[in-house]
Amino acid sequence: MAAKDPLVITGKDEMRKWSRQMRSQGKTIGLVPTMGYLHQGHLSLIQQAHKHCHLIVVSIYVNPGQFSPSEDLSTYPSDFHGDMLKLKSVPGGVDVVFCPKNLYDYSNGSDEKQKNENLGGGGVVSCVEEKGNGHETWVRVERLEKGLCGKSRPVFFRGVATIVTKLFHIVEPDVAVFGKKDYQQWRIIQRMVRDLDFAIEIVGSEIMRDGDGLALSSRNVHLSAEEREKALSISRSLLKAKSAAKDGQVKCRELKDSAILTITQAGGRIDYAEIVDQESLEAVEEISSPVVFCVAAWFGKVRLIDNMEINI
Repeated sequence: MAAKDPLVITGKDEMRKWSRQMRSQGKTIGLVPTMGYLHQGHLSLIQQAHKHCHLIVVSIYVNPGQFSPSEDLSTYPSDFHGDMLKLKSVPGGVDVVFCPKNLYDYSNGSDEKQKNENLGGGGVVSCVEEKGNGHETWVRVERLEKGLCGKSRPVFFRGVATIVTKLFHIVEPDVAVFGKKDYQQWRIIQRMVRDLDFAIEIVGSEIMRDGDGLALSSRNVHLSAEEREKALSISRSLLKAKSAAKDGQVKCRELKDSAILTITQAGGRIDYAEIVDQESLEAVEEISSPVVFCVAAWFGKVRLIDNMEINI
């Protein structure tokens, strides 16, 4: 069977019109939000979405709202042509690729401007302006965003919650799928949907890993061969902690210290290593209910995150 060519939509109005036409025909729509440079982890989210709905929309948008001035927005990898080839290879295919140029542009005729821009190109502009039609409305999930990645990336989850809200209003999906590798993000979106009464089911998809255990990430491309080998210490330390917990070691301080030692001895710089409740994301001292061990660490100039759920 020939590979399916997705319809590429760049304008907000056109995207919303398509969704409403499909829903009027009784079709359900699944959304997989991405920032492009797709890998097998993203493709697994699409396969998960196929289990829940008739039609699949994949958004490709590098969101400037979740990057601080010191972060890697300008170097975030992109390969729109390669992304399209990968999307065509997914069993069941993808129906629409929503690839807007700038979701923070409120000038007149922005949809027409977007049609004339290069698809998937760079040139991402700031979403905040001192004057004019700049964006100034933000969505925050105040408690869940504070810990873990929120400590070192204070604007990140504000940007994530806001762009996901915008995508939900534009695409109007029935289901949205998020990877559990970004565990805090997944829980924040779940809470936002509950609190703001979105009629959308949020599905969490399990982490995809390379054969050696490294969690798949678009940022892995920036690791040197040596750094990549050292970065395996993250998943190995998490597996060791999970095994120890199942064997009765439930003191979180000891589990965290062991993981931190493993990663730092491999050359990593720890951002955080926390064992938290799976839903509240509050730190626990002793494992007596389902938790997740979350780690962020730097190898070279690359910040990697990973986690492992522990249910005992």
